[in-house]
Amino acid sequence: MRIGVFICHCGSNIAGTVDCARVAEISTGFPDVVYATDPMYTCAEPGQVAIEAAIHDHRLDGVVVASCSPRIHEPTFRHTVERAGLNRYMFEMANIREHVSWIGKDRDANTNKAAELVKMALAKLRNNRPLVAKSFEANKKVLIVGGGVAGIQAALDCADGGVPVILLERESTIGGKMAKLDKTFPTVDCSACILGPKMVDVAQHPNITLYTYSELEDISGYIGNFTVKIHKRATYVNWEKCTGCGVCSEKCPSKKTPDAFNELTGVTTAINIPFPQAIPKKAVISAEHCRQLTKGKCGICAKTCPTGAVVYDMQDDVVTEEVGCIIAATGYDLMDWTVYREYGGGQYPDVITSLQYERLLSTSGPTGGHIRRPSDGLEPKHVVFIQCVGSRDKSVGRPYCSGFCCMYTAKQAVLTKDHLPLSQSYVFYMDIRAPGKLYDEFTRRAVEEYGVEYIRGRVSAVYPDGEGAYVVMGVDTLLGRPVEIKADIVVLAVGIEASRGAAALAEKLRISYDNYGFFMESHVKLKPVETNTAGVFLAGVCQGAKDIPASVAQGSATAAKVLALFARDRLENDPQTAQVDTRRCVGCGKCIRCCPFGALKETTIRGEIKTDVIETVCQGCGLCTSTCPQGAVQLSHATDNQILAEVNALCRC
Repeated sequence: MRIGVFICHCGSNIAGTVDCARVAEISTGFPDVVYATDPMYTCAEPGQVAIEAAIHDHRLDGVVVASCSPRIHEPTFRHTVERAGLNRYMFEMANIREHVSWIGKDRDANTNKAAELVKMALAKLRNNRPLVAKSFEANKKVLIVGGGVAGIQAALDCADGGVPVILLERESTIGGKMAKLDKTFPTVDCSACILGPKMVDVAQHPNITLYTYSELEDISGYIGNFTVKIHKRATYVNWEKCTGCGVCSEKCPSKKTPDAFNELTGVTTAINIPFPQAIPKKAVISAEHCRQLTKGKCGICAKTCPTGAVVYDMQDDVVTEEVGCIIAATGYDLMDWTVYREYGGGQYPDVITSLQYERLLSTSGPTGGHIRRPSDGLEPKHVVFIQCVGSRDKSVGRPYCSGFCCMYTAKQAVLTKDHLPLSQSYVFYMDIRAPGKLYDEFTRRAVEEYGVEYIRGRVSAVYPDGEGAYVVMGVDTLLGRPVEIKADIVVLAVGIEASRGAAALAEKLRISYDNYGFFMESHVKLKPVETNTAGVFLAGVCQGAKDIPASVAQGSATAAKVLALFARDRLENDPQTAQVDTRRCVGCGKCIRCCPFGALKETTIRGEIKTDVIETVCQGCGLCTSTCPQGAVQLSHATDNQILAEVNALCRC
């Protein structure tokens, strides 16, 4: 072989503690090295040009670059050697920044270690073989799981780009949490007014197929060719006949059904449409509360429905769809705020969540937009908001910030003054986090124009005062003294957590999730909407806490990824996949059971059970390789021989 070695200075990141010129000089003494140099920045354009020129001038058939993290830069260098005529897999990287220069200051020791890492990379390169990707046809259709604002934005952008969309939502209407809001910060726009048109666009777009009251049951296949099974729950109403007239709800005698859309701040009927702007605007029967379905005695909705849409014997259904990629936009839920017993969560009727308070503010809510105490229906005079309830609190396993609580608390305090001019609002806070455009100005406006009193400190207890109000005990850490405030309503800014069932969905999608259930992106900075499974993307709060503008932006970002993916006539798989030596395979099936991507399957060769690899599904994780007791499964570009060559090179140093 004829190998070229490039030792990057990376400014002072590497050269500050490594003698790069000395490493290049040492490299010339290693076998098969015919050229070695130490450019300032190999990842910059001059460095790339120098690599291409060296490949041509010195007839190189292999290249080693010693620089930064391969996770970020390896694709760049692979494209560089490929442009010069080499196979991209005849390239190796030695990480001498994170593994050397950033972890020690001994220049001599760092220089020697860098040379050793280069020697290991050379040993692996000598055992490398050219790999070629395989191309395949792709189904140019996208499935979006979640019909909140992020999923809606992604669906509209994909559909406008000519890609057929299947939008899946587990509730009976799209809109997500944003549909429950009265106003949005910092402009105090009507939430339904800005979300409603997008919801209507989804319903009317010819490229969007909408499945509501449905969930993803199963998924198989790989990027470009996923097969998904969608579980459609029985609504007990034929939606093709239902006109959304609402007569059934008016006549339904079961009028004490808990109203989930209104966050249980009111009641509804057993058959209902969640809210006036619902999309689709179709009725759904709650099987748990319907007298006909539970006792077999009623049937009033069926008798009064002018179109005969009620179907009491409707069954669940499963629909199969073929798609090329998937966007997860499953949103979030509120954490269990009743664990804060000191705040009276779940004990006192007038201690409510911010989302419940939002429904009291909304004109489509249970009180018609008039703020009333849940306990007695009276107007409150004093409202206390407590922030960070379930955020930045290690004691309840929620050390992270929920991101938007500071802002919606300020918004609700402002709206309270608009609704009740004689009222006074108090906000207990830890810190005010308002980094967005016009956010800080909005919080200042709440204080300066609306008279909201902010108290920096934590609340220790909330308890009834015996006269129909509540005492909020806390501490003002700025003044260094305890405080007690009487409140008619206490509003808890409850922190968010991953959406219900997020972990189970992640396993179906074969993507990673963190300790708190939020889906993991492929790279926190460079690939924020991609996952470790090719063809699966993330949008909105399912990936982490973010507000509406950020969720909308991420929805558009995933749509851009989908459109870029489908812009190609054929897709290519990564050839770094598992390979099975059928002569050594004993058909034990251990590799099949351990594969997280379902890329291995049983096959029969001359009457014997063996294992076969679905290369387009395999993600090259290597679990099967480490699991196989016979060593019959090898990972291309990371075979046992290649790894051992690196180890042997190090041992001979």
